[in-house]
Parts: sequence; C-alpha cells; structure tokens
Amino acid sequence: MIIPFEQLDSSTLQNLLEEYATREGTEYGECEVELKEKVASLRRQLQSKEIVIWFEPDEESVNLVLSEDLSTDV
Repeated sequence: MIIPFEQLDSSTLQNLLEEYATREGTEYGECEVELKEKVASLRRQLQSKEIVIWFEPDEESVNLVLSEDLSTDV
C-alpha cells in the first residue's frame, strides 16, 4: 500500500529517508555523496512522484519504490 509522504510527521519522513539512503546497496557511484544530498534527492523524487513510500503489511516493512514499478491496480 502506498503511504502519502505528506501524511508522515516531518521527523518520521526524515528518519525514513536517512535509513533508506544508508542501506547497503544504495551506492551512488564512484564519488561519495553526502547523506544530506542523498536525502534531498529522495525528497525531490517523492515530491515529483518518481518514487513512493510502499508499506508491506504482511512483512510490516517500508520501502521506497519507483512509481513505474507499481502496477496500476495497486
């Protein structure tokens, strides 16, 4: 289920973005990118609807996913 980012408390959203940006496998290439920049990029992608916050109730997990990867019947 999609969770609208606007409905999250600002500190909750910030924590979610920071946690996602620091996950293993979220490298940004050869050059180091500051956490602040990674979070800002994720926030812009949320605002432009390129990505969404996805909650998986069965697993009780939250992830950021590309909007285009979701089927239209979600």
